[in-house]
Amino acid sequence: MHIAGNTAWLTPLQRELIDTAARLGREKFAPRAAEHDRDASFPFDNYADLREAGFLKICVPREYGGLGADFATYVMVAAEIGRHCGATALSYNMHVSSCLWSGMIADALEMTAEQRADHEKNRRIHYANIVERGQVYSQPFSEGGAAAAGKAPFGTLARPVEGGYRISGKKIFASLAGAADFYGVLCTLDHPAATQRDSLYLAVPADAEGVEVVGDWDPLGMRGTVSRTLLLHEVFVPHSARLMPEGLYFQAAARFPHMFATLSPTYMGIAQAAYDFTVAYLRAEVPGMPPVKRRMYPTKQIAVAEMRVRLEQTRALFLQNARDATVDPDKDTRMRLYAAHYTIMENANDIARLAIRTCGGQSMLKSLPLERLYRDSRCGSLMLPWTAELCLDRLGRECLYEAGERDEEI
Repeated sequence: MHIAGNTAWLTPLQRELIDTAARLGREKFAPRAAEHDRDASFPFDNYADLREAGFLKICVPREYGGLGADFATYVMVAAEIGRHCGATALSYNMHVSSCLWSGMIADALEMTAEQRADHEKNRRIHYANIVERGQVYSQPFSEGGAAAAGKAPFGTLARPVEGGYRISGKKIFASLAGAADFYGVLCTLDHPAATQRDSLYLAVPADAEGVEVVGDWDPLGMRGTVSRTLLLHEVFVPHSARLMPEGLYFQAAARFPHMFATLSPTYMGIAQAAYDFTVAYLRAEVPGMPPVKRRMYPTKQIAVAEMRVRLEQTRALFLQNARDATVDPDKDTRMRLYAAHYTIMENANDIARLAIRTCGGQSMLKSLPLERLYRDSRCGSLMLPWTAELCLDRLGRECLYEAGERDEEI
């Protein structure tokens, strides 16, 4: 089953990229997934394949030598990769988001002529790193407080100095820690009374003096992301490190909310993988397993039907969300975005749960992928900036209140 369902509406570029992702997934990523999960090791081999296929530059605009994929194209490719290795898809998103944010999203925002010229100069440098040198950018976000949820300024501070900034702070769950060439660090411009409007997005070289990766990585799922803790001790970066002009991150977060929905495609892929495995298992088509069919039992048929219903519900919202992505979406589009993100994250785990129940005891064996899919799927609802709880919080509040409305205090 194609990740996009009916493929008639796909563009030639979308079809080509999704088919390439599917081939890499089947031939390369899936056979390696268990080892990287078991060892909590970063999939450098998968990134070598992504680099060779040109996928590191998938969302770099064509005028800079990239493939020029738009939001919808990228999220379908990411879902296809997630179908075969969730950890690769999730960490790959951190790299691609750096290109999306500084590319098509930045192009849709309001900037002064000076800001626009400065941004063009800066992003040309970073796109060359990706296109010409095959370098990888990460996007450490979380700090353990309210900043990643959009409710406070980032605790990581960038102090203006001659020629650039000095950055100090700490990022937890920093995917690609120790594997990326640059960390796209979200931080706050250090001055009195700084707010979220003073957020900065700066590319920090992994080998810069004062950058340190610490701690172990031994989590429940998504073990191959190797999301260790990143420490920044008075790290100097030049002005050209700006992946967005000062203050533009706040504008992007307010006006292009789909920028935060690029985590969920990984879980769309995991949901598809759990369904795929269940069908193959009941049909006795899993390689290495005895040819014992289980598809004739009504209980199994009903369970697969329930899984397919959830899968199609999830896919429908996923694809609509992909097509909806735009600057300044209307209220209904924003509400649908929250609902889609929540549904994808929660349904992925629910489909994996049904898969384990339906396939039975052998599904718990680490020699089969379903046990890993279940663990990886459970992690999605915990990921900032839009955890399942925060999606419900935003959705409920914004459904009941129009912009600027307040209740009188009793």
